[in-house]
Amino acid sequence: MSQDVLSTETNRRHLQQIIAGLSDGVIVLDPDQTIRWANEAALAMHGVAQVSDIGRNAKEYAKRFALRYRNNHTVPVDNYPIQRVSRGEVFDDVLVEVTHADNDERNWVHKVRGMVLTDNQGEAESMVLIMDDVTEWASAEQRFEKTFNANPAPAVICRLSDLRYIKVNSGFLEMTGYARDQVIGTATYELDILEGAENRDLAKQRLREGATIPQMQAELNLPEGGSKQVIVAGQPLELNDEACMLFSFVDVEPRHKAEVALRQSEERFAKAFRLSPVPIVVCSAQDQVVMDVNEAFLDTLAYPSEEILGKTISELDFFHDKGASARLFAALEKIGSLDRIDVTLCKKSNELIECAVSADTVNIQDSPCYLLVLMNITERKRTELELVAAIEEVMKDASWFSRTLIEKLANVKSVNSPKLPTVSFTDLTARERDVLGLICEGLADKEIAARLKLAPNTVRNHVATVYSKLDVHSRSEAIVWARERGLFSTERRPAGR
Repeated sequence: MSQDVLSTETNRRHLQQIIAGLSDGVIVLDPDQTIRWANEAALAMHGVAQVSDIGRNAKEYAKRFALRYRNNHTVPVDNYPIQRVSRGEVFDDVLVEVTHADNDERNWVHKVRGMVLTDNQGEAESMVLIMDDVTEWASAEQRFEKTFNANPAPAVICRLSDLRYIKVNSGFLEMTGYARDQVIGTATYELDILEGAENRDLAKQRLREGATIPQMQAELNLPEGGSKQVIVAGQPLELNDEACMLFSFVDVEPRHKAEVALRQSEERFAKAFRLSPVPIVVCSAQDQVVMDVNEAFLDTLAYPSEEILGKTISELDFFHDKGASARLFAALEKIGSLDRIDVTLCKKSNELIECAVSADTVNIQDSPCYLLVLMNITERKRTELELVAAIEEVMKDASWFSRTLIEKLANVKSVNSPKLPTVSFTDLTARERDVLGLICEGLADKEIAARLKLAPNTVRNHVATVYSKLDVHSRSEAIVWARERGLFSTERRPAGR
C-alpha cells in the first residue's frame, strides 16, 4: 500500500473519530455516490440502526426515503440533498421533511448542507452531507402557523429587517378585502396599517425599535377605496430566527355602526318624548326616582320641573289613591308592563284628574326604568258617569233587566276605581260567581256548601279557582276586589232563583 493511500485512510479514520460524537448528523459519500459511512446521529435522524439501512448509494437512499419541502411539495429525486452533494454541489440550509418509504408515520425535518472534501490536487475525495434535526422546531412552527391562520382576530406579521409583511391570516383578508398576494412581500410603507393611527409617531418609533406598540385607534385604507375603523396593537416576536412584529386588529366598525344607530334611536326617542302631547314620566325601576318628564306632564299636573326631577313617586304624592300607586308598581315589577289602568291623579293645585296609565319597562344607560304614559280621560269619565246616572234613574223600576246586564252595569259603575290588569266579573262561571257572592256575605266553606247543596271539596275547588282568576290570596282580598267593583253591595238573591 502506497504512502498516499495509507495517509488517506488514516485521515478518514481520524475524521470519523472526530465526527462520530457530534450531535449533527453526517453522511460521507465517495465520488461514485457510494455511501461510505454515517455517524450515529445521522442514523437516528433516519430511524435506522446501521449504514446499510440508509442505502448503499444515493439512488437507494431515494427509494427508501421520501422528501418534501416545507410547503408540502414533493422534492424531485434529482434535487435530493444526497443527490446534489454526490454531484459535487455545495449548498447551505436546505429544509426538507424526511419520511420513511415503508411507514409514512415516521418522519423528521432536516436542515441540510452539503460539503465537498478535496485531495492535495483539488480533486473531489469525499462528499459530506451534514444535517440538523429540526423536527421539534418545525412542529412548533407548524403549530404557530395553524394557530395564526385559525385565529379569527385579524393579524399580519412583518419582518423588522426590511419591514415587509411575511404572514397574513384570513381574518385580516376578510376584514379588509385584500388578497393574500397583495399583502405578502409588500413593504409597510406601501400598505401602511399605521397611516391613520391616533398616535402614529409613537407607533412608528416603536416599530423601528422592535418594541411593543400599545393599542390605539386607527383607520385602515381598503383596496377598493374607503376605510375601516380598527384598533391596532403590535407585539415583537422571533420567527425563523428573525425579528418580526405581529400586528393584531379589532374591527370596531360594527360597534361604531351600532353606536351611531343607538345615538340616532336615542335622538328619535328624545324628540318623540319631548314633543308628545301626552304626559310621560320616566322613573328608575329600583326606587321610582323620577329621571325625566316631558312638557305635557308639567303642563297637565302644573308642576315646575325642579320640583319633580330627582324625587321619588311617593314623595311627589300625585297619586290620589296611595294603594293604587303601590299596586301599580307591584304589578309592573311582576309583569313588566301595564295597559290603560285607570287612576286618579292630583295636580299641584289639588284638583283631581282621571287618567288611563300605560307603562312599560325600558333600559336607559343599562339600568331598568319604568316609562309611564298618562292619558287624561277626565272628560270621558264625566260623560260615563252622566250615562251611568241616567241608566240608574231608569233602572229604579226596571226589575225586568237581565242579571247579566246588571252585572255589566256594575262594572261600568266602577269607573272611578283604579284597576290593575285582571279578569272581569263576567269572566267567572255562574257557579264561581255564586261562590264569590257567598264569600262576600261572610259565609265559610261549609256554609257555602250547605247553601249551594255542594260537597265541601267541590266548594274548596271553586274557591281556589276564584282566587286564581282574580289573582287574590285570601277571602278578605276577594271581598275587597268585589267591593271595588260595586258587586254584592246589596243582599243577593239565593242561587237558582
